[in-house]
Amino acid sequence: MTSRDLDQALGFTIPSRQVRGRIVRLGPTLDAVLAAHSYPPPVERLLASALVLAALLGSTLKQAGGQLTLQAQTENGVVSLLVADYKDGDLRGYAKFDADRLAEIGSDPTLFGLFGKGYLAVTFDQSVTGERYQGIVPLDSESLGRAAELYFFQSEQIPSIVQIATRHEPGEGCTAAGLLIQHLPEGEVGRERLHVRHDHPEWEHVQALAATLKDDELTDTSLPLPDIVWRLFHEEEEVRVIEPVALAKGCRCNLDHIRDVIGRFPADERVEMADGDGVIAVDCAFCSRIFPLALDSFVTH
Repeated sequence: MTSRDLDQALGFTIPSRQVRGRIVRLGPTLDAVLAAHSYPPPVERLLASALVLAALLGSTLKQAGGQLTLQAQTENGVVSLLVADYKDGDLRGYAKFDADRLAEIGSDPTLFGLFGKGYLAVTFDQSVTGERYQGIVPLDSESLGRAAELYFFQSEQIPSIVQIATRHEPGEGCTAAGLLIQHLPEGEVGRERLHVRHDHPEWEHVQALAATLKDDELTDTSLPLPDIVWRLFHEEEEVRVIEPVALAKGCRCNLDHIRDVIGRFPADERVEMADGDGVIAVDCAFCSRIFPLALDSFVTH
């Protein structure tokens, strides 16, 4: 295994089928995110899946500085909050859960078992135009991947395949991987979207090929990502592979930034935030770090 096999998002297109795709595999980056908290296995798998999904969707952003955010939330679920986001190859994520209730539902709960009646919000923030696109779908599917498929179909009318797999071998850390394939319209002007046409053999063909991919292949770190694409689509007329995007943990918490944010509050409110020693402790849930800020470090005017 080489470092090229992990922490990358590889893009590809199949022009003759009007298909684009992404394939992602996380290793050390995933371990770095998970290490911030001691997550039990079901929550670890859930957060790993969310990070893969964030990388799959976020790596489709064309503008540098754009951000993709996934947020799943429910009022009465075992997992009350799940957040993962992507920006310029940096990933971060966090899950909040009830440990006692999690112990009651077993070691392999369903998505509904973890969230109950919950919703997944998918938000794309464009850096250049400042535009924001958001879609919300219910978490009543069997996986986050299926919820993402529903999002694309409802919000953008783009038929999609999302497959996500996780693996945790004792002593070897956690590996998670995913595949995203989408059928795009042949032309935005004068052409019908795929879902309103009576026949779509191109997409059915791609679906059949994608269905042959096994979870073990996705997470097999000895199998390079381009080889997976080749195995699936080597009989196609042309497959174009796009330069891969490197992925890394990027919490983006920064003491100067935090100081700037807190400094915008009125002085009396900062006093209320501080403890008895005159210190404001800012807790970053993503990386489980506490940033102490002394009241007297803020310049008053």
